Amino acid sequence: MHVILIVCEVLLIITSLLLTLSILLHKGKGGGISEMFGGGISTSMRSSGVAERNLNRITVAVAIVWVVVVAIMGLIVKYQ
Repeated sequence: MHVILIVCEVLLIITSLLLTLSILLHKGKGGGISEMFGGGISTSMRSSGVAERNLNRITVAVAIVWVVVVAIMGLIVKYQ
């Protein structure tokens, strides 16, 4: 059970970083933090509807994994 908890903690750290990064990469409505990372290549890629939809899918998938890992860790800690 201890090994599963360690794996969940590592997975939680990785998914937290990925979720933060993917949220910051979304196109902003009027500037802000998302425009801070805008370079020549990323700006042209972000203007594409397909790239934005793929980023939405990646963000939702990472968020689902994050929620599942948090729930598993909660159950492990509760019944340990």
